[in-house]
Amino acid sequence: MTTRTWTLSGFGDEIDPDPRVQVAVLKALGAQHIEVRSAWGVNVVEFDDAQLDELAAILREAGMGVSAVASPIGKVDVALDPQLEVARLRRIIRVAQALGTDRIRVFSFFRAEGVPVESIRDDVIAAMRLLAAEAESAGVVLLHENEKDIYGDTPERVLDLVEAVGSPALRLAWDSANFVQVGVARPHDDGFAMLAPYVEYLQVKDALAASGEVVPAGQGQGQVADTVRALRDAGYEGFVSLEPHLAEGHELGGFSGPTAFGEAARALQGILRELEIETR
Repeated sequence: MTTRTWTLSGFGDEIDPDPRVQVAVLKALGAQHIEVRSAWGVNVVEFDDAQLDELAAILREAGMGVSAVASPIGKVDVALDPQLEVARLRRIIRVAQALGTDRIRVFSFFRAEGVPVESIRDDVIAAMRLLAAEAESAGVVLLHENEKDIYGDTPERVLDLVEAVGSPALRLAWDSANFVQVGVARPHDDGFAMLAPYVEYLQVKDALAASGEVVPAGQGQGQVADTVRALRDAGYEGFVSLEPHLAEGHELGGFSGPTAFGEAARALQGILRELEIETR
C-alpha cells in the first residue's frame, strides 16, 4: 500500500492566546501549519489592520503556513440580514489573503429557540448562496463545519446544504465529535459515504455519545479511525487539523492548553501511524 502524507495543523488558540506560543507548541508537535481562529484573545473577524499585520509577520518569521482561517461566519441567527454576514466575510477574506490561505471555515446559521429547523431551510440556503458567491468571486473556498445546533448539523442536512447551494466555493470540513453531539450514533457509518465527495478538510476531535464530552481521537464514538481510513483509501492528502476542546468549549471556540493539546496530538498520531499515514 502506498504511504499517504497528510499535512498536520491545529487551532492555535486552543493552546494559548499568544500566537508565538501557539506556533512554538505546534512546531514541537511536528506541525508546520496553523488554523487561525483568534490571537491575543481577539477573534479573526475583529482583527484590526495592525493586529493582522503583526500576526502575519509572526507566522512568516516562524515559517508557519496557515491551513485555514476558522471564522465565525454563519454562527448567527438566520433571521438577521444575510448581508451583514456577507460584509463580515469580506473582512475575513482579507484576513485569509493576508495570511496566505484560500480556506475559510463557516457555519450554516442558528435559529431562535422553538423555531423548527425545517422552517429555516430556504433562508439558510439563500444566505449560504450569497456567501458562496462572494467567496467564488474572491477565489477562496468556504469549508462548512457541521457544528451542533446550526442547520447543517446532521449528515442529511449537510448534504442538502452543499447540494442546494451548488457552488464549487462551498465544501465541507468533517468533524466527527460534532456529529456525535447531535445524536448521530455512528458518524462514519451513517454519514461519510454521502458527504465524501464534498469533504476537503478534516478537523479532529472525538466525543462520548452518552454525555457529549469531547475526548482525544479514538476514545469516543466518533469513528475517527474509520473516517481516516476511508480518506486514506480515497487518496486524500490534505489537511488534518486538531481542535481538541479538552478543557472547555463555547459558542465561538474552545480551549485545551499545551498539555492537553499534546495529548490530543499523540492520540491522532497513533491512529495515523497505525494506518500508515505520515504527516508533514
